Amino acid sequence: MELIDKDLLSIQEVRCLIAKAKAAQVKFRQYSQEQIDKIVKAMADAADLEAVRLAKLAHQETGFGKSEDKIIKNIFACKTVFNSIKDLKTVGIINEDREKKIIEVAEPIGVIAGLIPSTNPTSTTIYKSLIALKAGNAIIFSPHPSAKQCILETVKILSEAAIKAGAPEGIIGCMSVLSMRGTEELMKHKDVSLILATGGEAMVKAAYSSGTPAIGVGPGNGPAFIEKSANIPLAVKRIIDSKTFDNGVICASEQSIVVEKEIKDQVVAELKKQGAYFLTQEESDKLGKYMLRGNGTINPQVVGKSVEKLAELAGLNIPKNAKVLISEQTTVSKDNPYSREKLAPILGFYVEENWEKACDRCIELLENEGKGHTLIIHSNNDDIIKQFALKKPVSRLLVNTCGSLGGIGATTNLVPALTLGCGAMGGSSTSDNVGPMNLLNLRRVAYGVREFADLREEGTSNERIQLSQEYVENLVKNILEKLAM
Repeated sequence: MELIDKDLLSIQEVRCLIAKAKAAQVKFRQYSQEQIDKIVKAMADAADLEAVRLAKLAHQETGFGKSEDKIIKNIFACKTVFNSIKDLKTVGIINEDREKKIIEVAEPIGVIAGLIPSTNPTSTTIYKSLIALKAGNAIIFSPHPSAKQCILETVKILSEAAIKAGAPEGIIGCMSVLSMRGTEELMKHKDVSLILATGGEAMVKAAYSSGTPAIGVGPGNGPAFIEKSANIPLAVKRIIDSKTFDNGVICASEQSIVVEKEIKDQVVAELKKQGAYFLTQEESDKLGKYMLRGNGTINPQVVGKSVEKLAELAGLNIPKNAKVLISEQTTVSKDNPYSREKLAPILGFYVEENWEKACDRCIELLENEGKGHTLIIHSNNDDIIKQFALKKPVSRLLVNTCGSLGGIGATTNLVPALTLGCGAMGGSSTSDNVGPMNLLNLRRVAYGVREFADLREEGTSNERIQLSQEYVENLVKNILEKLAM
């Protein structure tokens, strides 16, 4: 009875949130670009002031990552994301091509359902709120249960700032009574126009199966290939910095290192020098058994944990100064946890004969998990980089940069985002780093540039008539021949 009551309460809360959001968005869609920009800036400024507190709340509640790195992610969301969108035109006529006589008019989508993960809870909430309202939409959040309080607090800060700056009440909402039935109601409700899903594979699949248009992202499993022309010490530094950032919870972070046999010893020596610990076979087996659960999924207890905590959980005796745990592997499969997405400072390590074999190994890793997401290459050979760009089943190929921060657009010129599309190959509706332009429709006004009579004249030219006559004559001839037989 208690479970049924919670479901009913959750469903009722969702319906109320949707009704308020719909009413608010009807008003909000009439706002000018200047009004919307003022509101979005107020939200970003409010989040910036609370970035440190929200990061600490997220760390305390979830136990994932590091609070100092979550501060950086919050600031990325309210500064870098904001700066990338602040000058975008998202209201009214946003583009006019006089030569082609096409006008593009931005149209808000309506009410968006935002699913928020526990790995990046406050930063993702800030980011999704900014891009949703920038495009003229309302948004309602469904928090991951283990990050409920920090997400609710983030929504409170953003909502108050938006309303104070002139937004209608209800433009940002958040579920507080959480249940699967409530989230299903949010995703399937007729007044919700789009689902923006960031989270586990099951949740993203549910979003796409809801019947409501959705933008969802799959798991990452990005290999990092160190090619022999690379600056090896710098490549290793970037990988370790990236994999230790917030204890590896960003899905674009490196999951495996792939190297050519020729430089294996150099790379291994550099990794050890910079704080990586290579597990023995016994240690790899022990940690691997802890990582992979009986149902074939990665144990959530490893997510966002430090090396020290991982060693404690798996019963390993690891040096105190170790930053990353590395296991040398030769196989790729669902049963090998080192060849899968590990949102923790753990890396698989593969040695291949040459760059072509390394290319094949990277594809194998991506086909195993993370198809459509991200791959990282460290190289100074432009020809090899281009070969990787042509062959890899990914939406973003990062060159000579950190996977985690490069993928989200912090150390690259990709669109700054915390929802990274995987394209159709990865089961996603987009391959973009998702921004405001993904959250609006374009109405295209197209002027006539040629007359129907001109098309008729083109289609009845002497040459075309001659071809048609020849076709008919041959057809009749073939029929007569068959009848004669």
